[in-house]
Amino acid sequence: MAATAGSPPGAAARHRLRAWMLEGLADMARNHPGPHAGPQSAHRGQRWWRVMCLTGVDYFSTLGYQPGIAALAAGALSPIATLVLVLVTLAGALPVYRRVARESPHGQGSIAMLERLLSFWQGKLFVLTLLGFAATDFLITITLSAADAATHLVENPHLTGALHNSQLVITLILVALLGAVFLKGFLEAIGVAIVLVGLYLALNVVVVAAGMWHVATAPHVVADWSHALTTEHGSALAMIGVALLVFPKLALGLSGFETGVAVMPHIEGDPGDTEERPTGRIRGAKKLLTTAAVIMSVFLIITSFITTLLIPAEAFRPGGPANGRALAYLAHIYLGSAFGTVYDISTITILWFAGASAMAGLLNLMPQYLPRYGMAPHWARAVRPMVLVFTLVAFLVTWLFDADVDAQGGAYATGVLVLISSAAIAVTITARRAREHGWTVGFAVISVVFLYTTVANVVERPDGVKIGACFIAGIILLSFLSRLARAFELRVTSVVLDEKAERFVRDAAHRTIRFIANEPDQRDVAEYRDKLQQIRTDNDLPPDDDLIFVEVTVGDPSEFESELRVRGEVMHGRFRVLALDSSTVSNALAALLLHVRDATGERPHIYFEWTEGNPFAQFLRFFLFGQGEVAPVTREVLREAEPDRDRRPRVHVG
Repeated sequence: MAATAGSPPGAAARHRLRAWMLEGLADMARNHPGPHAGPQSAHRGQRWWRVMCLTGVDYFSTLGYQPGIAALAAGALSPIATLVLVLVTLAGALPVYRRVARESPHGQGSIAMLERLLSFWQGKLFVLTLLGFAATDFLITITLSAADAATHLVENPHLTGALHNSQLVITLILVALLGAVFLKGFLEAIGVAIVLVGLYLALNVVVVAAGMWHVATAPHVVADWSHALTTEHGSALAMIGVALLVFPKLALGLSGFETGVAVMPHIEGDPGDTEERPTGRIRGAKKLLTTAAVIMSVFLIITSFITTLLIPAEAFRPGGPANGRALAYLAHIYLGSAFGTVYDISTITILWFAGASAMAGLLNLMPQYLPRYGMAPHWARAVRPMVLVFTLVAFLVTWLFDADVDAQGGAYATGVLVLISSAAIAVTITARRAREHGWTVGFAVISVVFLYTTVANVVERPDGVKIGACFIAGIILLSFLSRLARAFELRVTSVVLDEKAERFVRDAAHRTIRFIANEPDQRDVAEYRDKLQQIRTDNDLPPDDDLIFVEVTVGDPSEFESELRVRGEVMHGRFRVLALDSSTVSNALAALLLHVRDATGERPHIYFEWTEGNPFAQFLRFFLFGQGEVAPVTREVLREAEPDRDRRPRVHVG
């Protein structure tokens, strides 16, 4: 729409900016499997191994810092503690998420599974809490990965002097570039991810081979390591016990599973797949999860072994040359500065792109829930405003943590572990309901392991749960403020009348259409007779006027948008009733009145009685329970939905 001649200066520019920011405004939860993606059939998409690379930029990139974190947490026990991590990955997280892929194949993950178990406001609050931890996971992925990319850049021997003390600035620049990519449009991500993951894994194979060669040609390092283990911990049983205790500190190595199910909508299905039964997509997702877990497990075991044996312990400490970049340290030492620089560039790129994977996860996950709950403004359905919000939050987190990889590890691990624990609990409940007793016991044991790991991580590093609590509090506060601001919206997606209801409306259309709002109680003859008489008396209506009762039964008042179905009923052979089921009385009545007006071309009238009670208490009843003072709220909903008073249905209160 072009700016008019009388528009103030800059109005056209502001309009173009607004149109660009809100481009593609749509309910992504309903129509879009991911950012900037359009509707697609269930069988289209990419081969599973290609999509694995998209989630792999998050999962595999943890090799950039995981060996260093393991060495700091476990010391000489790092390989044994990493072996525990691998066992938990293959025997715990992998079976859980293969089941999640089967039960929730549309990218919503375990949150959707748990959402189905709870209703009313407690269900919404529970989902908002999990979304807070998901936001912690994905946002810290962005900031931690960017910080580690900056570490690799700063610690490169060719650039150490020039970039000294510049890590915070570099990290902020990388986060800003990530936001710029999404503002421009996140397309062809899978093709880029394939190149990055393939190159990164190939370079890691070279580094691992070089490391294993030096371990094999210098057998004293194995002897020294074995001696250190025996001296520090004594028996093998003691070593295993300590490894189990320090294992929660290595939980970052589990980070890729939630992303793995988030990208499921991109996986190619079978030609016969439907959205209700995407069998091919589920099979591909299981292959993706299994292959990624096996590849990562092999790399974790070998890299923790060679870095522990070949890198001095002091080099892992904060400020040390191997802190946050253990494999890069080995690449420079054993393969030369040129190869090390190539390795640094590859690591920096994949770590930065891991943030892109996390941003895509955020943009896919949040619109699945918040707009549907009415707990986000309209612009939250557009990609670009949400990119700006997430980028600004990432700036804040980066500044608060001073772009320190180690400092962010606790918050990252907390987000990862809470989501994995919730997934384990969800599949346990699902298996129990399906009467799969063997799987129920197995998943219950896995749930206990992850709950222990989560609690141990929180006790050891409480900053993680504090950060998660901040995200949760922010999401809940903003969600309820948004719900409050949108309380008077016409939030019915469509109105469907059955045959008898349509006949009632059609029969009344040749004269003034009058409805009586009635709160159903006993629904006996006396209730309808007395109500009809009172409305005629209070509003001076002639006895021959045709009046139809309208009754709304409130289901789950925590729901926001829904379809309105209207049933026609004849009560006691003489009273015509339109029966509605909705989450709120006022919005349902307003939607019905507007639908009748549009269907008949006549302005309907509706008659209410005043409700006794404190106005503030009545508003809280409406906000929380969908009832309260119905008449003024119905009028306000109509006023917002139809600004033209001459076309607005009439509301009468007696």
